[in-house]
Amino acid sequence: MEKRKEEVAYAVALEQGKPYNTEALGEVTRAVEGFANASEHIKWFETSVINVKDPTKRVFSIRQPKGVYGVITPWNFPINIPVEYIAPALAAGNAVVWLPAPSVSYSAWKLMECIIDADLPSGAVNFITGPGSEAGDGIVIHPEVNGIGFTGSTKTGNIISQRGAGKHMILELGGNGPTIIADDAELNEQNLTAIASSCFSNAGQICTAAGRIIVHQAREYEVVSFLARYAQSLIVGESFDQKINMGPMHNEDNCSKLDTHIADAVNRGAEVVFGGRRLENFKTRLFYQPTVLRNVHPDSLANCEESFGPLAPVVSFSNDRELKEIVSKSSLGLSSAIFTSNINKAFNLAESMKTGIVNINDRSNYWELHIPFGGISGGSSGRGRLGGMKVLEEMTDLKTITFTIQN
Repeated sequence: MEKRKEEVAYAVALEQGKPYNTEALGEVTRAVEGFANASEHIKWFETSVINVKDPTKRVFSIRQPKGVYGVITPWNFPINIPVEYIAPALAAGNAVVWLPAPSVSYSAWKLMECIIDADLPSGAVNFITGPGSEAGDGIVIHPEVNGIGFTGSTKTGNIISQRGAGKHMILELGGNGPTIIADDAELNEQNLTAIASSCFSNAGQICTAAGRIIVHQAREYEVVSFLARYAQSLIVGESFDQKINMGPMHNEDNCSKLDTHIADAVNRGAEVVFGGRRLENFKTRLFYQPTVLRNVHPDSLANCEESFGPLAPVVSFSNDRELKEIVSKSSLGLSSAIFTSNINKAFNLAESMKTGIVNINDRSNYWELHIPFGGISGGSSGRGRLGGMKVLEEMTDLKTITFTIQN
């Protein structure tokens, strides 16, 4: 993959839509790192010796591969996300049956070509294409598939959970990450840029994007002003145009949903500070203005649901009670961010957030490959963990062995 980086990135930009020079090449670079990380982490995945009272017993635990792992991946990161599953699954000794999203099957096949060229054992990774509802269901219910890894919508994840009941699953589902900006936040250029970039990277089509900006009313003006300037500075265009910062959205369904969320917010009293509509003069209607809204009502769809587009909806609060009510409007619990200069406030908020990841004084979509990643129990963002040692634990079974020594 390292040798074919430009070729794979070209397929991603062509098919998914993200800018080639920055985001597509960056995705492939990160995928290379993903394979390297998995190969290193498995070296430290140790057998555990357990001390017991009986002097004739020797007890230890080992990890064994689950067998066959079914992997179903989305279109927003057609290289990165598959590698987050495939690399640790292989490192742990599993075989993989992989179904990519149909709309990025060319990009996925480029990844598969790299896997084939790596001379893995025959059948180690099996590539399947087809409609998710049919091919995916076949993977989920197959008796010889022992584990399922899925990244995608909450709706589809719930169906998979029901159809594959009894199987081990890693489900990384929807997000609507709150980025909370307290009245004492240090809003320097670095922090403001982190907030803005987390709204518009990959045209907002990231499950850990800053889906809603919840800001104390004392800091609303400076936050909204910066977001508007940042959005205005972005150049939207074709993926291979070297001048652009943001490409098109991936499909019409996403665009229509964003249309609906913006219209709903405006109908409830929100103000469009910048953007708010699709761009003309392109071959398709998938090019959307990066959009900033202020005075967004807490009951707006943009606060309660995942918009999955280039939208920064700003909701203001004046006290802790209002903040809690605004945050609780969404059941999605994947990632969040908190900006504050008060360490006590930071940890109190972090521990109260119903999200699997809380980033303090950084963007909601900060993550490195060795960090545990996933939603919180009881929420709508899935279960299980990707990343580092945790995903290796997910993809293996723990076995305890007791050996008796004869005197």
